[in-house]
Amino acid sequence: MTESTPPITVHIVDDEADIRDALALLLKGEQYNTEIYPTADDFLERYEDCQSAHAVVLMDVRMPGTNGLAAHQQLIARDCSVPVVFMSGHGDIQMAVNAIQKGAFSFLEKPFNDSDLLEVVAEAGEHAARSSAEAHHKADVKRNLESLTARERDVMLAVCAGHANKIIARQLGLSPRTVEIHRARVFHKFDVDNAQQLVRQLMAAKLLDN
Repeated sequence: MTESTPPITVHIVDDEADIRDALALLLKGEQYNTEIYPTADDFLERYEDCQSAHAVVLMDVRMPGTNGLAAHQQLIARDCSVPVVFMSGHGDIQMAVNAIQKGAFSFLEKPFNDSDLLEVVAEAGEHAARSSAEAHHKADVKRNLESLTARERDVMLAVCAGHANKIIARQLGLSPRTVEIHRARVFHKFDVDNAQQLVRQLMAAKLLDN
C-alpha cells in the first residue's frame, strides 16, 4: 500500500476471540484497518459494502450458526465481489478445492504463518482493487450503451464489425452522411476518437465478443 492508496479493511470472522484479537493486532501492525465479528451471522447482518475496492474478508469455516462456506454463498447471492480468504483448523484439500471452485479467493489451514497470511491478504487486496475497477468500468460502458438510440446502436455494431460508412449506409438503408452523424454521436457518448478505442472499451467490459 502507498500513502495515496486508501488502506484495506480486513473483516475478520471467527468465533474464537483469541484468534480474532491476534489477527487484528497483526494486521493493524501492517497498517490495515480491521473489523471483527464473532459469527458469520453477525458479519452478514453488518457487512454492506459489497463492491468495495478496499476490503478483504478473513473467515473461519466452522462456526456456530451459519458456517463460513454458507456465508460465502450468501455473499455471492448478494452479488458481493469482496474477496474471501477461508481459515480452518479442520480443513482438508477437498474443502479448499470446493471453496475456491465456488469463488473463494484462497484458503489457509490453521495454524498458519503470519507471513503466509499477510501475503494472501495483500494479494486479495490487489484483487479487490482490480475487480472494483473492472466493475466500475463495465457499469460506465453499460450506461453508455443504454444511452444510445436504436439506430446509433445499429451503427455502433456495424462500426465495431469493421464496416466502412458506405457499407453501413447500404446495410441500414441510410445515407452515408446520416451514418457519419450517428457514428460521431456514438464516439462522443463513449468519449473515444476511433473505432479501435470503442472496441477496446466494449471488450474490456465484456460487452462485445472477440
